[in-house]
Amino acid sequence: MRKLKNYKPTRFMAEDSHYDEYEANFAVAFIEELCHTKGTWARKKFKLMDWQEQIIRDVFGVIKPNGYRQFNTAYVEIPKKNGKSELAAAIALLLLCEGEERGEIYSCAADKNQAKIVFDVAADMVRFSPSLNKRIKILESQKKLIYYPTNSTYQVLSADVSNKHGFNTHGVIFDELHTQPNRKLYDVMVQGSGDARMQPLFFIITTAGNNTESICYEVHQKALDIMEGRKHDTTFYPVIYGASVDEDWTDPNVWLKANPSLGETIQMDKVIAACDSAKQNPGEENAFRQLRLNQWVKQSIRWMPMEKWDACNFKFSEDDLEGRVCYGGLDLSSTTDITAFVLVFPPMDEDDKFVVLPYFWVPEDTLDLRVRRDHVQYDLWERQGYLQTTEGNVVHYGYIEQFIEKLGERFNIKEIAFDRWGAVQMVQNLEGMGYTVVPFGQGFKDMSPPTKELMKLVLEKKIAHGGHPVLRWNMDNIFIRTDPAGNIKADKEKSTEKIDGAIATIMALDRAIRCGNVNTESVYDTRGLLVF
Repeated sequence: MRKLKNYKPTRFMAEDSHYDEYEANFAVAFIEELCHTKGTWARKKFKLMDWQEQIIRDVFGVIKPNGYRQFNTAYVEIPKKNGKSELAAAIALLLLCEGEERGEIYSCAADKNQAKIVFDVAADMVRFSPSLNKRIKILESQKKLIYYPTNSTYQVLSADVSNKHGFNTHGVIFDELHTQPNRKLYDVMVQGSGDARMQPLFFIITTAGNNTESICYEVHQKALDIMEGRKHDTTFYPVIYGASVDEDWTDPNVWLKANPSLGETIQMDKVIAACDSAKQNPGEENAFRQLRLNQWVKQSIRWMPMEKWDACNFKFSEDDLEGRVCYGGLDLSSTTDITAFVLVFPPMDEDDKFVVLPYFWVPEDTLDLRVRRDHVQYDLWERQGYLQTTEGNVVHYGYIEQFIEKLGERFNIKEIAFDRWGAVQMVQNLEGMGYTVVPFGQGFKDMSPPTKELMKLVLEKKIAHGGHPVLRWNMDNIFIRTDPAGNIKADKEKSTEKIDGAIATIMALDRAIRCGNVNTESVYDTRGLLVF
């Protein structure tokens, strides 16, 4: 067994923990007695690369005062082809054989076929090892391994979470977390199991994704926060290999930084070929950056620079807005989809900001369906109060009308702008309540000025949205269409995710500017459209 030169325990080791060289050496030696299972590496001894050995020594060698492992969650985010599956399979076998009586180890992924990838590698490692082959029974049809000395098991779980409660988990291998359609399986396996074990290990290994509302992005962000000192969790071990978004994705030095296995499991000529292809075909750029450089990239470039939007997360209280003049934007969408109503309060003076107050509704009976279908955490937003449900399987417009009527008792709603489509009856009802309701076209003529003005206000930090997560998601989803005259509007065809709240905000902002005695002089009048 070789030892990593100049090994230093992780900087995330707690003050009262210590590095146990014996435990670390045991883990490294166990893995290096295994064999690779594929291609030219098949049947050759598993020689840990430096980055892999660092992880193994840190996770299995950093011990708390009570003698158990400090880390119970390891999050490893790394580009494809760096040896993720082999490392995960080796760790699964190590957990299976480390002496835990009746230990339960599971492979989880977005579907059973994905979960079988790591299991199949582990099963082949057993077949290639005479000593393990004597001690481990392979039940291929059940995708299950049984370690005779302790009667411990390692098996594949399906993605269905309905029967996943009550496990006494010693280890979980979570493969490609970024493909999880929602957070349910993660919560059941990582948050809801292992309490009866003294040192369970949840080993999560994934490439970057493109959905910033996913459970993987949530865990990714936690890892970044820990690495950069914003959060502290001594049980969580973070590893992220990748390129930052401002680095040149065509630079071989950037490839090397993001791929610690480059030159070993990854051949440079393959990366060069993939990069050359992406240069010639812009449609491949994001895939290259995501899979080869481990960058969290959108499927396409959106209009709103979200770091600028997030910088406008100025807090405010609804109570402080009571009695103030405001203007509404109503996007009904369809009866089975999201309905958005947004109030925009004009600034009281030159130092004040436009305040955006959004409300969202979905049908109650379709909430779980849209979580599974859209892979968006509507259920979490509903529990947090950012999203409301109306009874039944369609949006109850009568409920929304009553809600708006009550808002009118708190705020001085001067006008409500609405998309003409599908809103005739509701408009009549709102007018009957005494509201001034203004039709708002969705073409370039009506949409371009307030859309440009919204960007201007965001860049100048003259808007306050309070960090509302549903509205943020909508803003992040906007694609823009431009006509020959330079006018812009949200492109609903390209904006495949929901943008209802963004449209309602733009309509309400237009009315607030036109009717709220606000100075509308815009830098766009002289500068033109900014491109990000």
